Amino acid sequence: MYLQRISLLNFKNIQSQSFDFQRKINCFVGDNGVGKTNILDAIYYLSFTKSYFNSVAIQNIRHGEGFFMVEGDYLLNDRNEKIVCSLKKGQKKVLKRNGKSYEKFSEHIGQLPLVIISPADRDLVTDGSDTRRKFIDGVISQQNKGYLKDLLSYNKVLSQRNALLKYFAANRTFDALNLSVYDEQLSEYGSRIYEVRKTFLEDFIPIFNEKYQIISGDKERVNLLYKSQLHDNSVLSLLKDSLAKDKVIQYTTSGVHKDDLSFKIGDYSIKKFGSQGQQKSFLIALKLAQFEFIKRQSSVTPILLLDDIFDKLDENRVSQLIDLVNNDEFGQIFITDTHSERTESILKSGNKEYQIFKL
Repeated sequence: MYLQRISLLNFKNIQSQSFDFQRKINCFVGDNGVGKTNILDAIYYLSFTKSYFNSVAIQNIRHGEGFFMVEGDYLLNDRNEKIVCSLKKGQKKVLKRNGKSYEKFSEHIGQLPLVIISPADRDLVTDGSDTRRKFIDGVISQQNKGYLKDLLSYNKVLSQRNALLKYFAANRTFDALNLSVYDEQLSEYGSRIYEVRKTFLEDFIPIFNEKYQIISGDKERVNLLYKSQLHDNSVLSLLKDSLAKDKVIQYTTSGVHKDDLSFKIGDYSIKKFGSQGQQKSFLIALKLAQFEFIKRQSSVTPILLLDDIFDKLDENRVSQLIDLVNNDEFGQIFITDTHSERTESILKSGNKEYQIFKL
């Protein structure tokens, strides 16, 4: 698969622009603020129907305009595919594939597999567990539609159970039978979600460790640990044991929505003890492992977006990273950088075709 052309209209700071791309490496270079990352975000939009950087869709419309449109022409399994995503103020977002609108955007997820590596990924280290769960769910959902369906159903039931707990508190009442209906559903969906996450991480963690060793030059040992209340208890027993607490705080305190990933360097938290370079290497390895996992699960090689990844990496780690992505295992790659000379020098050291767009 490769993206042949993209056209942007009123997307973020871009009024109207089109780009034709090479099959292998495409670079956007220029000063901060000229829109390099916005072009990568538009490519991300075509795969996931949303921005990687701003979850409020209407804020992706250029200031002073009433709509945006992103259009991409792909070659996928020897077929031409046209994807158009548009949003008009006051209306619902529209996603079309070859002229036909999707009824459910979830049906599109995984059709155009893509992985992005960005400075924004630091949230995986610094933010709460929900950010790391979203990472796990995002990797699995691209290739497992049943998992995505269970996840959406679980979150809907969870919201309903929390609303019921608030109703009980507001009206000073309690209905165990009514609550048990939601508990049974959470148990059904939650148990399946846990098993899929557990199996996924058993496959994913060795890939991650291998990628980190390559980037770091085998200098440090790192690890991912899956933390879940379901390791030792069933969903129903957790809900039963936490009921008194749930009634007081009017929120469901137990379940797979509390799962987390622990990031380790040696035996220590990388958030507290890792340098900026080590943290960045950790996150890059995490995303390259995501790329490898999706590629193994799919017949399509994902597109790889590298947003400002050379910053805060020493020369040796940059060299290891470029050697890694120059490998034939990777397909089409998009890179942003503020230093055009550095980018060109790095790319010339490889033997792959590339083009540079100076913005």
